[in-house]
Amino acid sequence: MTTQNNQSCNTSTELDFATRAIHQAQGADPSTGALITPIFQTSTFVLEELGKNKGYQYARTHNPTRTALEECLASLENARYGVACASGLAAVSVVAGILKAGDHVIVGEDVYGGVYRLFERVFSRYDIKFTYVNTRNIDEVEAAINEKTRLIWLETPTNPLLRLADLQAVGDLAKAHNLIYVVDNTFATPYFQRPLEFGANVIVHSTTKYLSGHSDIIGGAVITSDEELYEQIKFVQNATGAVPGPFDCYLALRGIKTLALRMREHERNAQAVAEFLESHPQVQEVYYPGLKSHPQHELARRQMSGFGGMVSFVVKGGLPAARALVNGTKLFQLAESLGGVKSLLCHPSSMTHAPIPRDVQEHCGIVEGLVRLSVGIESAADLISDLEQALYLASQTSDVVAAKTLVALK
Repeated sequence: MTTQNNQSCNTSTELDFATRAIHQAQGADPSTGALITPIFQTSTFVLEELGKNKGYQYARTHNPTRTALEECLASLENARYGVACASGLAAVSVVAGILKAGDHVIVGEDVYGGVYRLFERVFSRYDIKFTYVNTRNIDEVEAAINEKTRLIWLETPTNPLLRLADLQAVGDLAKAHNLIYVVDNTFATPYFQRPLEFGANVIVHSTTKYLSGHSDIIGGAVITSDEELYEQIKFVQNATGAVPGPFDCYLALRGIKTLALRMREHERNAQAVAEFLESHPQVQEVYYPGLKSHPQHELARRQMSGFGGMVSFVVKGGLPAARALVNGTKLFQLAESLGGVKSLLCHPSSMTHAPIPRDVQEHCGIVEGLVRLSVGIESAADLISDLEQALYLASQTSDVVAAKTLVALK
């Protein structure tokens, strides 16, 4: 295992992704021969003598279980450095923590609601300015740049509308203007997309989601190959204490071992669900990059090796129909979060994106009839059957609303 300062991972790029997910930084424990990386459940480490340690001194700064996770994550993104954090928003915070008063940040307009809240209600108080733009339009991104712009922040695919930004085009723009380019890669995961290869400087993950994959931890990560940025980010993480516990790191490593298998199954199910929804009369619109009807399907094919497990759609009948649907599923569980083996669904407008003002939601396309699915790895046929019966409930609600509207008009 690498000792302190999380030195370069020495990624074995000749090994396949699935192999690195299982083996990178996860050799047998040298002291016992344990096959699986141990949980080093300790707050401090004994020094050999004053000024001399065995690579670890205090667990807020470093922990061997966390080091293994950081090195493995960096390897999967073909990067040099990884910084594991206490949550996805902790990862966002430590990146934003390298900014200073007066800095300007360009952000994708349909960013996750928790990120919007963090930027607008916390970091904006420190005189950091945020401009929200449609990152599908590279001209709009460029037009937002001013003399104080320091960073571009985007999700691709976005949450919850599954919109894409052209990673290479934004990377070229960021390089031309000497800007830090950050990509949230939570939805795609490094199995389907590696933004550093398109010019990104920093990648952010909520390891809570697909990377751990079992809905049993909270965690985040920041990944980069830029040593200077790594040192800044690592300093903020250590100074603010935004670190995960060793047991959470252990669970994340366990989940990552099956990431390749799970992502293939998530995608296979999501494609089947999206095609079903696209053909259903109660569905107004479906958002999934794997559909040929998706306006950025060809871009997705160019910069992603797969389309992921997230599907969003607009049910006809607005909020009443959406409420009937999300309350009526049996396999899809109504809950926040995503990326686990169990299928989840949510109503973004009132749940994940509630921190965003209603008028901003509507501008971005987050309407009251929008439902977001995190398609798990159950039987695709069972999931489709579940949605079919829930859509029937939604149609009944829509008929009632339509009848009441007709009576009111008369």
